[in-house]
Amino acid sequence: MKKSLFRIFTLALITCLIPLSKAFSQDDESIAAAPLLDEEVLPNYHYEYIPDFTYDDIDRRVKAMDHEMSFELNDRIFSFIQYFTVRNRDYTKMVLARKELFFPMFDEMMTKHDMPLEIKYLSIIESGLDPQIKSRVGAMGLWQFMPATGRMYGMNTNSEVDDRMDPELSTEAAAKYLKSLYRMFGDWEVAMAAYNCGPGNVRKAIRRSGGKKTFWGIYNYLPRETRSYVPQVQAMLYILNHLEEHNFFPEDPTYVVEYEKIRFDRALSLDKLAELTNLCVSDLKTLNPAIKNTRLPESNKSMALRIPRTKAPYIKENLAWLNDSLNNAPTILLASNVQVQSVEALVQEIKQNSTVYRVRSGDVLGSIAQRHGVTVTQIKSWNNLSSNLIRVGQTLRINSGMSGNIATTQTNASGQTTYIVQPGDSLWIISRKHEGLTVEQIKRLNNLNSNNIKPGQKLIIG
Repeated sequence: MKKSLFRIFTLALITCLIPLSKAFSQDDESIAAAPLLDEEVLPNYHYEYIPDFTYDDIDRRVKAMDHEMSFELNDRIFSFIQYFTVRNRDYTKMVLARKELFFPMFDEMMTKHDMPLEIKYLSIIESGLDPQIKSRVGAMGLWQFMPATGRMYGMNTNSEVDDRMDPELSTEAAAKYLKSLYRMFGDWEVAMAAYNCGPGNVRKAIRRSGGKKTFWGIYNYLPRETRSYVPQVQAMLYILNHLEEHNFFPEDPTYVVEYEKIRFDRALSLDKLAELTNLCVSDLKTLNPAIKNTRLPESNKSMALRIPRTKAPYIKENLAWLNDSLNNAPTILLASNVQVQSVEALVQEIKQNSTVYRVRSGDVLGSIAQRHGVTVTQIKSWNNLSSNLIRVGQTLRINSGMSGNIATTQTNASGQTTYIVQPGDSLWIISRKHEGLTVEQIKRLNNLNSNNIKPGQKLIIG
């Protein structure tokens, strides 16, 4: 009995020693929960809705489509529709983001060559609509031309420029090549197969099939890759015409920048052109993907550059000045009578004759540089600017040969008139300073074989 009482007493004592958590009344609980009730709780879904579909659904939609090429649904095409709408939706979304860059041009080119508009979907399978993509075997561009085939259609390649990456040139070449294959085989599906594996392999497949001349008739005798090639094109043809049914909506489409073509007829750097015209280098590179490293070489000087349409009038009006100012190569002095002023003397002269310009509303560095006959880089250097941003009222130091009495013209004992080149000068600018003087006359008087000049150089001008 004593043991039982002792056991009960001990248990009661231990129970009393256990710490209890704070208790809340119903009112307290309401107060504690209030902040949570004020917050809007939104569901967090980590999946994308993918609509269900059956073979019959797709078949019904395909039969309702308006298309020029033959297109009958089968298991092979259906499997690729499943792949691009379910398993690899990211590829389809990438295509949607890029298609507006090229599809309008594709349609125009196919219409020009009297071809089915559906041919454009072939480029999706070839390149994913990336004009600069290169395959493991060396095929390049939107239509994946090999170097030899590219040369057959006038697309040349060197270390600086690859015409196969030019969207218009390559699309024109692809249209011509596909049309020649269609004339050869009389069927657009077979022509696309030949585009992929070559006409020789297609002829071999026709012979092995016993003379059948449709794609599905020779299907089993084609190379493995080509058997998948045409069905993928047709799958993309279906998908891009039924986007909503598969919950595809272009989220961030890219549209082409309106442009005009301008020929400079000279080697140039896109970086220098952007600097002189206040354009973005990235815009120039996007519009001219055939130029590999922002440099247009002498061998391609006749190539017309695509320029954003908003900037084209300015460039056309100032083409002579730009052509002269784009020259960045070091000067080669050939004539014995060409003298160079000492650097120390030139620096002192510049300091004494520099002018101050106050930035006005609407000014940009490009327009200020043009007005004073200097470059944007020079203005940034003279004023320790790290970017092209300037503000109204800001003062800029301009060491321009057009802004004061820096320009020095002298007549020597033999009657020759000479001019000392100032920073920012070009032959075109110098010719404009002296009435009746042309760039060719300056070059002839000084035995110059190029437009290259540098500050401090003494030129005969009369």
